[in-house]
Amino acid sequence: MKDLTQGSIASHIAIMAPQIFAGMILMMLCGLIDLYFVAGLGDAAIAGVGAAGNAAFLINAFTQILSVGTVSLISHAVGRKDRGDANLVFNQSLALSAACSLLTLIAGSLLARSYLGLIAADDAVIEAGTTYLLWFMPALALQFVALVMGSALRGTGIVRPTVIAQVGTVILNMLLAPVLISGWGTNLPLGVAGAGLASTIAVAIGVAMMAVYFHRYERYVAIDRALWRPRMAQWKRILNIGLPAGGEFAIIFVNMAVIYYALRHFGAAAQAGFGIGQRLLGLIHMPGISIALAAGAIAGQNFGAGNGERVRETFRRVVLLGTAVMVAVTMVAQWQPELLLGGFSRDAETIAVGVLFLRMVSLNSVAQGLIFVCSSMFQGLGNTRPVLLSSGARLMTYALPLIWLSALPGFRIEHAWYLSIATTTLQAGLSLWLLRLEFGKRLTPLAPMKPRMTP
Repeated sequence: MKDLTQGSIASHIAIMAPQIFAGMILMMLCGLIDLYFVAGLGDAAIAGVGAAGNAAFLINAFTQILSVGTVSLISHAVGRKDRGDANLVFNQSLALSAACSLLTLIAGSLLARSYLGLIAADDAVIEAGTTYLLWFMPALALQFVALVMGSALRGTGIVRPTVIAQVGTVILNMLLAPVLISGWGTNLPLGVAGAGLASTIAVAIGVAMMAVYFHRYERYVAIDRALWRPRMAQWKRILNIGLPAGGEFAIIFVNMAVIYYALRHFGAAAQAGFGIGQRLLGLIHMPGISIALAAGAIAGQNFGAGNGERVRETFRRVVLLGTAVMVAVTMVAQWQPELLLGGFSRDAETIAVGVLFLRMVSLNSVAQGLIFVCSSMFQGLGNTRPVLLSSGARLMTYALPLIWLSALPGFRIEHAWYLSIATTTLQAGLSLWLLRLEFGKRLTPLAPMKPRMTP
């Protein structure tokens, strides 16, 4: 356990953020590795894998329910020096994650083809996406357990073991992808099925690595099956914080699905270009996201300890750092984006769509960074309902108008990106205003939180 209520806030961010960034970028690379080797299978395969990969946003919505609730409550417990409550929250979250993993496998198997049929008009895209998703679904299911373990450690101020497990996951995925997708060394290419299987095997081994760490080395929070018996009061605590955050990711999923829907009439190349561009933009956004995630744990521990001024200082520091990073991100995306896209497709139309997307939507980066920071601060404060409110506002101002625009005769792809720039800026402004209100309610005055009585 690392006490984040003492010492330099900037130092804590400087130590935690790079490690979080390393872990996140490595996990993002898993998806890009799949796309890289799938690219040789054609536009239908690229579009299918990209569309199926969007289902990961929906699964992330559910994983975030447990992840956000876990890191928030454990960081509060650490701040008030309540180890018993930290362990109880961790083990209750683990039990919930196991149940969610099972439900994910069942639902994914039943609904994969129906989902692809809704957002893709090309039969080849639907077939490729369905095949990939069915083999990738176990990896998504295991994310519940992996994220709960990682979130518990992050709440205690520790991120290195999670990064090490993620490094192992990515290296294994890099080794397996060409073997299973293209048949290197085996002459048994599995195509898009191999892409999903490579990720599933790699994630399973990563989860096993985390379990070994908790069993052998972790001392502050520990796996204790005696604490897995369902306790409704604890579930309510986790879900009260986690559900709104999960709703935020569900809204991201809906917005992404609407974009695929709006682009369907432009063909597989347009959907493939957007899919590649979206993943690349997500990759270069990772430094800003990692800074925001570090802020959540720092704010959470200080909120639990009653250090209101350090919570405010955390926000100020992270906004300055995050904005600087996102300005740099924008410059990267504006500088010859075709070079970034060239490794994933040779099709001129696909690259053209991806270039247009990166050059326009990267203008959102600063606003998106502010949204990330506000979201993380709300998690640290233990109230994520404002996050759902701001995300819901963007859903109403983006998804619905985009559906309407896509039905008009003169609709062009860039119209979707103009709308994205406007609505993301509005969401950033709303998030900042809501956070200011939350600071006023919860930080003035702020006394140390009392240890909880375990029910």
